[in-house]
Amino acid sequence: MAFMKFVGKTCGFMGYIIQTACITHCTFEYVGDFVMCSGPSMEPTLQTNNVLFTEHISPRLQRLRRGDIVIFKSPSNPKQNICKRITAMSGDRVRGSFPRRSQVVPRGHVWLEGDNASNSADSRVYGPVPVGLIRSRVVCRVWPFDKITLLSSC
Repeated sequence: MAFMKFVGKTCGFMGYIIQTACITHCTFEYVGDFVMCSGPSMEPTLQTNNVLFTEHISPRLQRLRRGDIVIFKSPSNPKQNICKRITAMSGDRVRGSFPRRSQVVPRGHVWLEGDNASNSADSRVYGPVPVGLIRSRVVCRVWPFDKITLLSSC
């Protein structure tokens, strides 16, 4: 009898753990998550080891705007996530590199650039980025604590 009570309590506890894991997974996958930055391409706005809170809703609802900082899958290495700023939207004309002096951002794409132009591989290198590669929009920096900053207009 005591064994059955133990099994019942253990199963109940495991059920709570599984429910909590499912809710946590869904929250991080569909609502928002935390991302750590690395590399100098977004300096001075963001530095290596800054931790950012990002949200996944704006990209899914196509509510991105010029000036938003986004996390996206690298067009050249899909296993890598990159952080850049949207500088042009579909239909905008941007100044490209040689041999194309300027080009129009195609429908369903955005132009992404790092804030540190002299040390950033971005759309000036690989061209317009499909909106489908954008994973999330940066809302705020949460680490280091002395530099907590809202990085979007929500």
